[in-house]
Amino acid sequence: MADKNKNKDNLPPNFSSPKKNKPKFSFYWIYAILAVVFIGIQIFNYNSPQKDASWNELYGMLEKQDVEKIVVVNKEKAEIYIKKERLTKDTAYKDFVKKSFSTSIGDNPQFSYNIGSEESFKDLMKEARDTISAKMIRSGRSIEQVQVFLKQYPYPPSFNTRKDIFGDILTYLIPIILLIGVWFLIMRLMSRGGGGGSGQIFNIGKSKAQLFDKDTSVSITFNDVAGLEEAKVEVMEIVDFLKNPSKYTTLGGKIPKGALLVGPPGTGKTLLAKAVAGEAKVPFFSISGSDFVEMFVGVGASRVRDLFRQAKEKAPCIIFIDEIDAIGRARGRNALTGGNDERENTLNQLLTEMDGFATNAGVIILAATNRADILDRALMRAGRFDRQIHVELPDLEERKAIFKVHLKPLKLDDSVNVEFLAKQTPGFSGADIANVCNESALIAARGNKIIIGKQDFMDAIDRIIGGLEKRNKIISPHEKKVIAFHEAGHAAVSWLLEHAHPLVKVTIVPRGKALGAAWYLPEERQITTFEQMYDEITAALGGRASEEVNFGKVSTGALNDLEKVTKQAYAMVVYFGLNKEIGNISYYDSSGQSEYSFQKPYSEKTAEVIDQEISKLIEAAYERAKKILTENKVKLEQLATVLLEKEVIFREDLEETFGKRPFDEEPILPVVDGNIVLPESTEKEKDDKEKDLPGTVA
Repeated sequence: MADKNKNKDNLPPNFSSPKKNKPKFSFYWIYAILAVVFIGIQIFNYNSPQKDASWNELYGMLEKQDVEKIVVVNKEKAEIYIKKERLTKDTAYKDFVKKSFSTSIGDNPQFSYNIGSEESFKDLMKEARDTISAKMIRSGRSIEQVQVFLKQYPYPPSFNTRKDIFGDILTYLIPIILLIGVWFLIMRLMSRGGGGGSGQIFNIGKSKAQLFDKDTSVSITFNDVAGLEEAKVEVMEIVDFLKNPSKYTTLGGKIPKGALLVGPPGTGKTLLAKAVAGEAKVPFFSISGSDFVEMFVGVGASRVRDLFRQAKEKAPCIIFIDEIDAIGRARGRNALTGGNDERENTLNQLLTEMDGFATNAGVIILAATNRADILDRALMRAGRFDRQIHVELPDLEERKAIFKVHLKPLKLDDSVNVEFLAKQTPGFSGADIANVCNESALIAARGNKIIIGKQDFMDAIDRIIGGLEKRNKIISPHEKKVIAFHEAGHAAVSWLLEHAHPLVKVTIVPRGKALGAAWYLPEERQITTFEQMYDEITAALGGRASEEVNFGKVSTGALNDLEKVTKQAYAMVVYFGLNKEIGNISYYDSSGQSEYSFQKPYSEKTAEVIDQEISKLIEAAYERAKKILTENKVKLEQLATVLLEKEVIFREDLEETFGKRPFDEEPILPVVDGNIVLPESTEKEKDDKEKDLPGTVA
C-alpha cells in the first residue's frame, strides 16, 4: 500500500500528483478549437465559386440575355448574376449548379468582372446596350422584342458598398494573436519543468525543489559514505538533533541553522547530503542554485520565498542547495549591472529567509560548493551558515575504503590488491576512483576477459591520467628519438634528486595530447619546503635540458613542463614567501576579491622584481638539470636507448642504469613492471582486516 501511494514525481508539498485516469489539460486543445472555428467560418461563408470574366465574355452573356442583374461592389468589382432558368437549361453553366451549396440556385453571383472605374463601366454597359439593340433591329427582330430586351437589360447596374467586418477584425487581431502565441510559447519553454507539477507561465515563480519525504525516501545512508569520517561527524550531529531534539534543548542548545559543505569536485558533497536525507527521516528539499536564476526580474526571489514557505509548512525539515555559488556570489562584483542584478536580488531574498526578521524554526539549510572563496560574507556569517564542513580529497586509508566499496560488484582476479590500488591513485577523488573501477571493467570486457586483473586497473589509471593511448599516431624516427631523450631526461633527473617524486614508469607511446609521459608516485605531505619544490622544478625541466645536452637544440615538446614550472615558481615567489628578494610577503587573496580587480596588489617596481626572481629561479633550475645530465650523459643515453626499444620502462630499468637511489632512507617496497609488490605478511593482514568496509565517495 505504501508503494501505491508513493509520490514518484517528487512534487512540492502543495501540489498533489494528478490521477493517471484523468487527462491532463493541454494548450494544443485550444489550438485545435481555434482551427475548427476558422474552418467552420469558411464553410458557412462559402459562396458559389465566382469565375473571373473578361469583357468579351460579359458582352456575350448580355447579348444572349442570360444576365439577370449586375451589382457593383465597393466600386471595384461587378458581380454578375445569371438567370435561374438559364443556369438549369444551358449546359455552359452546369458547373455552377453542381458546386452550389445554396438551397436556391442562383442566389449567389456566378461571375465577377473588375470594372476599373465606375464611369468607364457605365459607358461600356451603355455602348453594349445600344450595339446589341441595333444588331437586333438589323437582324429583323420586332420592336416588341427589342423593347423587352431593353427592359430586362441590367442598366444602369446596381451599386453596393459592403464591409467585411469579420475580415477587418482578423486583420487587426491576427498580428496580436501571433504575438501573444509567441509570448506564451517562450514562457512555456522558459518555465518548463517548473514547480507545482505544471510548467505553465503562472507557475514560473514557484520553487523547483524536489521533495523527499516518507513517500519518496532516499535509500542512501551514512554507511554508504566512506572516507569522510570527520565530515560525517558534523552532519550526523544535525541529524541526531532532528531525531532527538530534547537531548540538546534541555541544555539550552540550539540547532545550527545551516551547514556549508566545501571541497573540490568529486569528493562526495552531494552524496553526503543524500545520506543526510536518508538518515534524518524528515522532509528534505533538494534544489540547485541555478534553478533560482531566470532571465525575468523577480523570479529568483519569488522562488526563494516559495521554497521557504513550503519548508515552513513541512518543518522540521532540511533544504539542500547544491552549487550555491550560482546565487551566493559576493555582491557588488559586477560593475555593469550594479545593485539591479537579478542574482543579487535572489541572494538578498535568500539572506532574509535564512536569518531575517521572521523566524524559520525547524528549517535547516545544507549547501555545497567548490568555490567558497567567492561567496558573499553575509551568507557565510554565523546565524546563516554556522558551520563550514571541509570535504577534502581522500588520503591513503580513505582511498582504500572507497576502493573496497566500488570493487564489490566487480569480478576480480586474485592479483588485485586494494592497498596497491590506493597507493597508485594519490590525489584521486571519490569520483575518480569510481571511474577507475568502471574503466577497468570496460577494458577487461574489451579484451574478452571473464575477470578483471591488476593490469586492467593499471591501464584504467593510465587512461584517466594520460588520456587514450594512440599507438597509430605517425611520428618520424627523429621525433621519436627526441621524445625518448626528453622523457629519459625527466626520469634521470628525478632519480638523481633527493626530493623529487619516485618514478613509477616512463612511456613514449602518445597518450591524449602528450607525445610521451612519465608517471610518478608523489609523496602525500601537508607542507612543502623550498628544497622540495626546487627539486620538482628541476625534474620538470629535465626533459628540455636533455634535448639541449644531447642534440644542442630544444623543441616545443616542453610546453606542458614550462607551464607547470612557471606556475610553481610564481607561487613560490608571490604566494609562499620563499624568495629572499621579495621577503616574507604573500600576495595571495583567499577571499577571491582580486579576481575582478584590474590592479595588482603590488607596485610596478615589485612586479619587475617578481619577474626577475621567477626567471632567476627557473634558469638556475634549468642549469642545474643540464649539469646533472651532462655528468651522467652516458647513462642517459643508455636509458634512452632502452626506452626506444621497449617504449615503456619501469623503476627497475632505472635501477639497472643508475643504481639504487642514495636518498631512500626507508626501504621502498619492491616494484616489478611498475607494480608495487606487497610483502606476504602485509597482504595477509589486509585480507584479515576489514574485508568489507562500507561506504563510497562519488
